[in-house]
Amino acid sequence: IFFNIFYYSLYGPNSLHCECILPHSCSGIMASVMEKLITPLASGPAEPPRNKVTVVGVGQVGMACAVSILLRELTDELALVDVVEDRLKGEMLDLQHGSLFLKTPKIVADKDYSVTANSRIVVVTAGVRQQEGESRLNLVQRNVNIFKHIIPQIVKYSPDCTLIVVSNPVDVLTYVTWKLSGLPKHRVIGSGTNLDSARFRHIMAEKLGIHSSSFNGYILGEHGDSSVPVWSGANVAGVSLQKLNPDIGTDKDSENWKDAHKMVVDSAYEVIKLKGYTNWAIGLSVADLTETLVKNLNRVHPVSTMVKGMYGIGEEVYLSMPCVLNSSGVGSVINMTLTDEEIAQLKKSADTLWGIQKDLKDL
Repeated sequence: IFFNIFYYSLYGPNSLHCECILPHSCSGIMASVMEKLITPLASGPAEPPRNKVTVVGVGQVGMACAVSILLRELTDELALVDVVEDRLKGEMLDLQHGSLFLKTPKIVADKDYSVTANSRIVVVTAGVRQQEGESRLNLVQRNVNIFKHIIPQIVKYSPDCTLIVVSNPVDVLTYVTWKLSGLPKHRVIGSGTNLDSARFRHIMAEKLGIHSSSFNGYILGEHGDSSVPVWSGANVAGVSLQKLNPDIGTDKDSENWKDAHKMVVDSAYEVIKLKGYTNWAIGLSVADLTETLVKNLNRVHPVSTMVKGMYGIGEEVYLSMPCVLNSSGVGSVINMTLTDEEIAQLKKSADTLWGIQKDLKDL
């Protein structure tokens, strides 16, 4: 009788309609293949995942983020969310079929945000694209209306998560996310100029004939046309390029190093013109940020953060600064020694963004 009750509670009523192979047990029970193969020891529910990552939006960018995170073995559970159910299920199945080659034991997907519960990191790539002739304010307002549905759902199921916003225009939408989420500012991060800086380092290193990791330089400010190249801090092995060439990055520079920044600004447009979208570089960039956050590495990344009170900026705007990232999100911000011109460019970026943000509705 005891074994009847035990197996009924474990495996349901069907478990009582077969022959049991266990010694000294009731002859009315037969074990399934799973019962024959596995003897359970632990009791109670399994522990929740410790490093769960959710990606919202399974377009080209979202899936590049997901694959990059999986290949770097950063998560013990990956959740995908989107409103297009067929695409969502297809992407989930495709990744699950490759699970033999991954170190992530669980990959799930659903349009219901309950699937994201207990996420440590949530990457937001969802949003609408700019239509021909559409103003930037109108584009942002349409994305605000989408984020009003997305962000509260994320926070409902993962109140302790850190949010990485990737959707463009990323600086404004990171501000929007911060407002809608109610989370502290250090736990709402925009991917910002982490990718712009990677492009800058690649282009400069190519010109210098070295690896991109050996060139040190940052693009700060807005992710976009008004980004700010910090020529005053550009160096190789501690050797300041500005000391070698005081005019570097200016119109007076006979070597035209400022073209490197122009190439950074134009690079996304070039890739979009050639293949229709950008995805791999931003996916790798987001995975790099995720690694720093999950592993508590205290690495410095140029990401979008709240800059009110920095460099004379008086409004609540998000711009990219060199941020120390760790398990708490943005642990601190490095106070770079910028030139007056670089500070003026940052303020101009802030003014441009505030000009859009101040007219947003329903925040």
